[in-house]
Parts: sequence; C-alpha cells; structure tokens
Amino acid sequence: MFKLLFYLTILIAFSCHPLVTRFNEIEDAIYYEDLTPSSEIFSDSLKVMTWNIRFSGGRIPWFGDSCGDRVLLTENEIMTNLNNIINFINLENPDILLLQEIDISSKRSVYLDQIQYIINNTSFNFASYASMWKTDLIPMNGLGKVDVGNAILSKWPITDASRIQLSLRTDQDPVTQYFYLRRNMLKVKIDIPIDDFYVLNIHATAFATDNTKQKHIDEYYNQLNLENELGHLFVSGGDLNSIPPDAQKYDYCEFDQCEEELFHTINDIEGPHREGSYFNNFDGELSLLNPLYMKFYPAINTNVKNDNIHFTHSQWNNNSENEIYWDRKLDYLFTNIADWSETGKTHQEAFLLSDHAPISAIIYFNQ
Repeated sequence: MFKLLFYLTILIAFSCHPLVTRFNEIEDAIYYEDLTPSSEIFSDSLKVMTWNIRFSGGRIPWFGDSCGDRVLLTENEIMTNLNNIINFINLENPDILLLQEIDISSKRSVYLDQIQYIINNTSFNFASYASMWKTDLIPMNGLGKVDVGNAILSKWPITDASRIQLSLRTDQDPVTQYFYLRRNMLKVKIDIPIDDFYVLNIHATAFATDNTKQKHIDEYYNQLNLENELGHLFVSGGDLNSIPPDAQKYDYCEFDQCEEELFHTINDIEGPHREGSYFNNFDGELSLLNPLYMKFYPAINTNVKNDNIHFTHSQWNNNSENEIYWDRKLDYLFTNIADWSETGKTHQEAFLLSDHAPISAIIYFNQ
C-alpha cells in the first residue's frame, strides 16, 4: 500500500507533464548514423548477431535483475564494460547486430547514448532504436531517468524502421503498470542488393505471472508469419525469455534465489516460486517456442538447442571466483531464407560482458 501511495503522489505531482512515455501500437523508430560512415561491399552473405548487453553493466550486481544493491554505475564502470563489448563486436565483426537492454539516456549509465558510441567505434554505419522504458523519473532507489530498449545496427542503410508495441502485463496494479516497461518489436528494412530484406528484434517479458509471455511469443510469431506471407526475406531474433522446446530443466528458483530468500521449502515442495525463475507458470511453456522452430530456420541446430554449450543466460550469483557458468537458453535467431544452423554459434566466452551470451549465424543468399 505504501508503494502504491508513494507512486500515486509522484504521479499527481507531475500530472501536467507525463513522467513515462506511452507509445502507439505502431510508430516510427529512431534513426542513427555514424558520424563518418564507411563504404561497405555486400558479398551475398550476412553475419547476424543478437545480444542482450544489460545496459553495459557487465556482471555488476545491479538491484533490478540480481541480488545486488547497486543502482547507479560509475562512468569508469560503464565505459570499461562498453569498450569491452565493442572490442568483442569488432572481433566477431557481424554485419547486422540486434541489441537488447541498450541505454541511450539513463542516469544509471551516466546518460551516455550507447548506440551512437557503438556505431562510432565499430564498422556499423546505421542503426535504429525502439525504447521499451522511457521515463523522466523512477523514484525507486534513486534510479531517476531511464531510456532503454532494442536496437538494430547495420553496415548498410536502414530505409524503414518501425516500433511495434507488445501487450502490457495485466498482473500489475495501475500505478505499477504506468511506470513499468513497454516491450516491443523493432522492425527495419535494410538497403542491400536483396529485395524486401527485413530485420526484426524482440525482447519479450521476463517476470509476468499472467499470460503475457504467451501473448508476446504469439505476437512475435504472427509478425514473422506476416512477413513470410508478404514474401519478405528476414532474419530475426532477440531475448525471448523462454527456454527451448522440451528443455529438461524448467525451474530455476533455487539457482536464482538471494541469500535472504527461500523457495521450495520442506512444507511447500511445489512452491513458492521466484518471479521469473519458474518456467512452467503458463500452459504450454515447454512447447511455447515450437511454432517458431517448426515454421522457420533457427540459428542453433534443433538437435543441440537444449545442450548446455548453447545456454545463453545465468544470474550474476551463479558464479564463483574460478567459474562463471551458463544455466539456460533464452536468446534466439530465426530466418525464413535458408537453414543456417551449420554456422550458428553461442559465444559463451563473453561471460564477463553481460548476463546474456551473444549468438550469431551467417545467412547465404545464393546457396
């Protein structure tokens, strides 16, 4: 009740100026361009990578997604982590990069426009951005201003870019929902010598306890299916916050719990469950991504999609001084062009750069 009244007081105080940006169902995304664009030659293939970079927070125990108490990072922390991310990007040299959780004007990351900084320090020339959380003020813990979302970076011009709204959670009170994330799909058209080539980036819900995750996956599948029916060629992916079909493990409550938390007690073996860590909350969760795997080509071969060498996420506290390991797969790439799974890679070596591992694959247009 106190939290509700606190947020309500803030909301009323700033009622003449909305604190949180609310978006249309479909609207133009934001465009970026390198200050000194280079000339890139298209060679009938594209290397595509997707990566949730955790706002360049590295493995720092931030309060919002781990058991830590950090809220605001220092300039040195942000720049060190971001430059390490850039070094990895330059090493892998993708032609198209899908990023999730990238900040462009957030107090926690010293208000740095991370998209502009990345394209100015890599071989990318163009980018587009769609915010999932744009607010002038989050009072909680002094978090302050936040603008974070999805981005698509390309070596070639982006001729069209749209932000497509995903469903809001329905398991929150009105004030919490007002201040909460507004997740989206980012869709862009890339100007290469291939007709009607599109890229789509998504970051689905992580913590919903209603059927919002099911809605997000359905909306994503429906959008890809629409592109397919229109005859568009596409590559797509992002952080789906869902485990692969038929994954053997689906409950991560004990993996993710903080020191003061206790789940699956002797008196309550089947619960309680940590929000976002129990993947069987929804009907069909273990087959939630089946339509995507059945309709389109995944970057990671379906025979090995559940192998631990392709896990892409772990909580920050699943670490020791000698080992940081991955415990689940949440990140994906799909295309409707051709089977590219022989080229698919999960880059678990990037374990210090984010709580997600990037994945990449190469699409060939003239096979």
